[in-house]
Amino acid sequence: MIHPRTLYSIEFHRILERLAALCVSSVGKKRALSLSPLPDAESVTSAAQMYEEAKSWALNPVSSDTTFSLRTFPDVTVLLEAVQSNPNHLNLDLEAFWALREVLRQAQEAHLSIAVSDAAKRWPHLLQMVENAPLPKQLIAALLRCISDDGLLRDESSPELFHIRTELRHLHQNCIRKVKDYVQQYNMLPYLQDEFITLSSDRYVLPVKATYKRQMQGIIHDWSQTGETCYFEPMFLLEINNRLQGLKREERDEERKILKYLQELLVPEISGVQAAISMLTQLDVMQAARRLADMFDGRILPLTDEDEGICLLQTRHPLLMLNLTDGADGAKTHTLASIQKKIHPLDIIMRPGERILIITGGNAGGKTVCLKTLGLVTAMTLCGLPVPVGLGSHVPWFNRMDAFIGDEQSLADNVSTFTAQIEHLSKAWKYLDHDGLVLLDEFGAGTDPAQGAALAQAVLDGLLDKHTFVLAVTHFPSLKIYALTHEGAKAASMLFDPKDRKPLFKLAYDQVGASLALDVAREHGLPEEVLLRAKQYLLQNEEDSTALIDRLNILAIRREKEIAKLVNEQDKVRCHAERRYAQLEKERIRLQDEIRHQISEIMRAWKEDKVSHKLTIKELSCLRNSLLVDHGDNESSILEIHTLFNGQKVLHKMFNKLGVITEIDEKRCRVRLDMHGVSLWASVKDICLQNETSAYPTAQNTGAIFNSKNKENNILRLDIRGKRTDEALLELEHFLDKALLNGFTELEIVHGRGTGTLRRHVHNFLHSFPAVERFAIAPENNGGDGMTIVLLR
Repeated sequence: MIHPRTLYSIEFHRILERLAALCVSSVGKKRALSLSPLPDAESVTSAAQMYEEAKSWALNPVSSDTTFSLRTFPDVTVLLEAVQSNPNHLNLDLEAFWALREVLRQAQEAHLSIAVSDAAKRWPHLLQMVENAPLPKQLIAALLRCISDDGLLRDESSPELFHIRTELRHLHQNCIRKVKDYVQQYNMLPYLQDEFITLSSDRYVLPVKATYKRQMQGIIHDWSQTGETCYFEPMFLLEINNRLQGLKREERDEERKILKYLQELLVPEISGVQAAISMLTQLDVMQAARRLADMFDGRILPLTDEDEGICLLQTRHPLLMLNLTDGADGAKTHTLASIQKKIHPLDIIMRPGERILIITGGNAGGKTVCLKTLGLVTAMTLCGLPVPVGLGSHVPWFNRMDAFIGDEQSLADNVSTFTAQIEHLSKAWKYLDHDGLVLLDEFGAGTDPAQGAALAQAVLDGLLDKHTFVLAVTHFPSLKIYALTHEGAKAASMLFDPKDRKPLFKLAYDQVGASLALDVAREHGLPEEVLLRAKQYLLQNEEDSTALIDRLNILAIRREKEIAKLVNEQDKVRCHAERRYAQLEKERIRLQDEIRHQISEIMRAWKEDKVSHKLTIKELSCLRNSLLVDHGDNESSILEIHTLFNGQKVLHKMFNKLGVITEIDEKRCRVRLDMHGVSLWASVKDICLQNETSAYPTAQNTGAIFNSKNKENNILRLDIRGKRTDEALLELEHFLDKALLNGFTELEIVHGRGTGTLRRHVHNFLHSFPAVERFAIAPENNGGDGMTIVLLR
């Protein structure tokens, strides 16, 4: 909980006023002004996710058909409350239903824009919001059918209304025709004030000049304000006007029936309408929050565990940013870039284990601004609003924040500033714990300095025992020492320019600062003789540590410049790396496209019978060889043959696959590997131990990579024993294709002895395969007639 007094002291209400001004609806403005910190961390995280999704939804719509822009809509909440409290005795007029129509039409458009096919992936929290607010579809359809955009009842609202209005139009045309014939027949045009027919009391009349009123038979219904024109109903229009009166009465009766029908639809759907209004209101506030973020380059500040401390990087006071954004008349006076140059950013950091940050420095140096910045940024974060901070910033969840800022004296309550602070602290003390944040601005300064400083230190001790986060601003020397000597406390100082003694509005850590009271007094016009006497009193009391503080300030400024230079260099290196990565990615894509094109050309030529199957295989093999990667084997890393043993797992570098050693040939420095059913001989140069795999690219990244200079030492083996003939031949065909593509020339095919049927089919297939140069039964000591050795062209 954050007390309203604390929110007021950090000027949170001014943020809400700026947010409300950016809303497009009156209900949105009310919702914005009533925002308060959310009750728990889960709610804050959910609100932050909702904001990010709403931002993505607004800036990156799925298609042009689903683009939605919230427009101003009327507030119908009072109307709904009236209907809900008295549904049987309240008759709504057409204007009320038109307002309701405008609200529900926008809600329907928002529903359609959010609930797209992949909404669950794009914006799940927004989707959940609209699903929790189901639309009153029957009421919406009726309102859209009955009421037009200009707020009138459509002719199609009911068959009866359509028939009545059609007859009225026919009657009007008939009346115009009769009047025209009458005027022409009796040459009445000089008697008329205007050449048109008009209505008076729902009756057709002619505007006749007053001097000719006795020239015609009929009834005078009204006079103009000047008295020069009388509105005259000729006798021949009497019957038509009587019929007109009847139709108008029927029209009004039918319109009342339609409005009553709409009200009957509304009563059971009031909860759905209220949910739709709540959804639009929430969208309005989130849209205003996004516009607010654009004004000060804001982003959502993530919540982290309290053990990670507080980290606000490149943060600026939100109100200072907004005040420069708009002038006194609300017009935009500065660009965002110029504002960021005028408002100096601060890094407010409490590292893990640190709970108290004590800031010192000169008057008007920015200490209180730093204090309010942390408080305001925290309050906005706990409301789910974006804040002006840099990337990498974070704060923990705070269930309570108390601020002691400014003059809190009250003549009405008969309390002084010091008394008011003590009363506030005593009421809050029992609620403060590790999830609390306390902001102390010159706490204890309203009483005797020695006693006030002692009390302030005792309060800091107590808060440190409670593990409460504290940001304190002070001029007390004892608190400066406290910050430098107590574990869990940290000192910081607002820097000043050593030449002109003006503040730099920069925060330097692990040092204390001077108050610069005399320099500030001189800056604001205090007589020089008064300042000289103050200087003498200061020297008499042996309390002038200006030289030491000035030296520390100069060192801190130098350190800040070095840090800024290092950060700038770091940014340059990161930007260079990003550009280089983008170039490499672009080159990779270009190379992939080129390879695909070459493969496509080779395969197209083969399909069109322009090249043979054998030549196609060779061209593909050559293309693959052009992409071979040489890992640059280090001779010192080649395994010794005598250190290997059967059953040992090793990595085949060229295949980038693990295999198990099944046989060792020390004479030829090679081993036979079993790689998931595929057996081959491999030179010790082509294998490495399993823990050396990090030196070689993974199969997922590069595919199988072969070293062409060692292929002659590699012999692939295929075992097809126990398989059906058609299955074995299909596997053999794939095996031969892969061997050709990878550049292997010697193969071993294990088919077993058995009845010899499988061996015969294998040999017949090898006879017909164009890439096979010759094949033969293996020697008896190497498998005999159970294995065939194949040499490829």
